[in-house]
Amino acid sequence: MLPVAGMSERPNILLLVAEDFWSRIGPYGDGIAEISNHSKLAKQRTLFTNVFTTAGVCAPSRAALITGQHQISFGAQHMRTSTSPLGKYLALPPEHVKGFPELLRQRGYFTFTDSKLDYQFSGIRSGSGPFSLWDREHSEDTGWRERHPEQPFFGLINFFETHERGVMRPSGLPHSAAHLATQLARLNLVAPQVTDPKKVTLPPYYPDIKSVRSDLARHYDNIALMDTRVGHILSALKEDGLLENTVIIWTTDHGDGLPRAKRELFDSGIKVPFIMRVPCKGNEDCGGTTDDRMVSFVDIAPTLLSLARAPIPDWLHGVDFLRSAREYVFASRDRIDEVEDRQRAIRSKRFKYIRSWQPEVPGGHKLAYRDNIDMVRDWRTLYQTKELNQLQSNWFEAPGVRQLYDLANDPFETINLANDPTQSKMIPELEKALSTFLKKIGDNSTMPEEKMRENFLCQNQICKTPKPKIEWQDGKAHLSSSIGASIGYQAAESTHWSLYQRPIELPKFKYKAIRYGFEESETLLAQKP
Repeated sequence: MLPVAGMSERPNILLLVAEDFWSRIGPYGDGIAEISNHSKLAKQRTLFTNVFTTAGVCAPSRAALITGQHQISFGAQHMRTSTSPLGKYLALPPEHVKGFPELLRQRGYFTFTDSKLDYQFSGIRSGSGPFSLWDREHSEDTGWRERHPEQPFFGLINFFETHERGVMRPSGLPHSAAHLATQLARLNLVAPQVTDPKKVTLPPYYPDIKSVRSDLARHYDNIALMDTRVGHILSALKEDGLLENTVIIWTTDHGDGLPRAKRELFDSGIKVPFIMRVPCKGNEDCGGTTDDRMVSFVDIAPTLLSLARAPIPDWLHGVDFLRSAREYVFASRDRIDEVEDRQRAIRSKRFKYIRSWQPEVPGGHKLAYRDNIDMVRDWRTLYQTKELNQLQSNWFEAPGVRQLYDLANDPFETINLANDPTQSKMIPELEKALSTFLKKIGDNSTMPEEKMRENFLCQNQICKTPKPKIEWQDGKAHLSSSIGASIGYQAAESTHWSLYQRPIELPKFKYKAIRYGFEESETLLAQKP
């Protein structure tokens, strides 16, 4: 277990989540990007080497992160719900499930995030999700400064600098209207061109061509740009005297924003860097260590709740990774934008097993958004003109029902051992463990997305949360929801929605409710009789 003796009863917690990149930083052995702040952070605290998201793409992964439940269990598995080709819908967690920031609010924490949500029971941007999760949305990187003095805080800060769209060529003739929109959107977020494309190391499945090297170099430049912002946040914490009572976790929402990484169940898509800084007691040296235990993104919620001394609900799918070890992690791939698919993966420290329900769908299929990246189109052209070796061609070919990889001897997952009689004996064991897992948590992809969507909607519209009930007793307002929805209230002179937890003594206030996956109830006005 990591040292926690130096923390107060309720430490501050800051979760820094970069977008779309694998372990391409110095602490993990890749020194191409200039990332002095991450290197400093890693020297101070623990570097985890086996942390995995539950999906290789952002919205399903973030749904699992925020709820502590695998996205397939509550209809959050398809990318994405709010822009579904079938029409908008929202994932529907069980009534009792609450995001862990809301559970921290219940314990008195001030919670804040920035402009990105993307939880599948919300839209992409702030203002589209349950108001009960956050005290402040669309906050600055120093959102803790908006809290009451001495109030502990939890902040989730996202880093757009490293998003896949940053790999798309920032200038020149755009490939599509979406590419042009990306170029315009990132005018003020173009990283300095520092990385020499000739010096990047290519994984064996990439062809060694100009666009591959240029796009990968741009990816490294974006990582360096993100690192600068991390440094500003750490400096602000230190300036405010908060650094030594703040648990800091830095990670990414899934693997690289590159082809054969993002959206995939290979390690390049689901394995992420993870640095955790826990305050030490006095001048005790408790940093600079490495931890190789298996950690899933669903483990983050119970771990942070435990650090905050908050109750850990029994409906969480994960464990407190500081106190428990796991044998396997699990991940899922379903519809990717306009392309249907269904794959499930189980990974031990040595083996990865992937089962596909649509074995004819290759990873390198055409995909409108991803195809805005030059290297994708050039790579596909080489495949079509038969200018690739077999290893570089595999991504464009049907994967089959089963894939088995020996990660100890094949870390890039290039040799499928599913039909190798000397290795395939592992499949029954992994298949059994995977089936047990799917049965335990439930898998909404056993039904077509169209049917699942229909089940989630009310007369083909997103359901509306019933208005909360109010009763006045002894001059106090008692609020309740018939479906266990989260309830908020707002004092007459305030614009802030407080989380309802106990009877309210205010003579006049507004109140409303939200069930995750529903629209908010109407806002009501309460006046003491």
